Amino acid sequence: MRRNRLTVRPLAVILPMAGILQFGAPGPGWAQAELEASVEWGRTAWLRHDFEALFASSDTVRLQLPEIGSHQAVTPAHAAQVLKEYLSPADEISFELRQIREASEDHAYAQLARRYVVRGTIDERVETVFLGFRRVAGRWRLREVRITP
Repeated sequence: MRRNRLTVRPLAVILPMAGILQFGAPGPGWAQAELEASVEWGRTAWLRHDFEALFASSDTVRLQLPEIGSHQAVTPAHAAQVLKEYLSPADEISFELRQIREASEDHAYAQLARRYVVRGTIDERVETVFLGFRRVAGRWRLREVRITP
C-alpha cells in the first residue's frame, strides 16, 4: 500500500503543475479572445455613439470616411469629434460583426456592417466599416476607422 501512496502523490503534484504550464501562460487563443473582446467593446461603444470611449486607449487614430476622405493620424479627441459629426444625422439600426482578421502578430482588422437611416428619410443605408487594431503593450488598441459605402 505504501507503493500506491508514493505513486499517487507525485502525480497529484505533477498534474496541477502541467496544467499551470499548459494553461497558465497566455497563448495564441488568449490573444484571439482578447481581440474579440476588444472588437465587441468597440462595437458597443459605436452603437452608443460614445466615441470618446471608443478611442480612449488610442494614442493616434487614422480616419477614412466617405465624402471627407482620409485623415492623417489625429488625436483621439479629434477623431471622436469628426466621427460624431459624420454619424450625427443618422439613426443606427444595427452594427454587425462580419469578420475579424489578424494581419500580423500585432495588427488586426474587424469588418462590420453598419445599417442606418438618415433622419428625415425612410431609406435604409448600409456601409462597411473596418476597425483597425494594433497590439501595444499587450493590449489591442483601436488605431483606424475606415468607412466605405
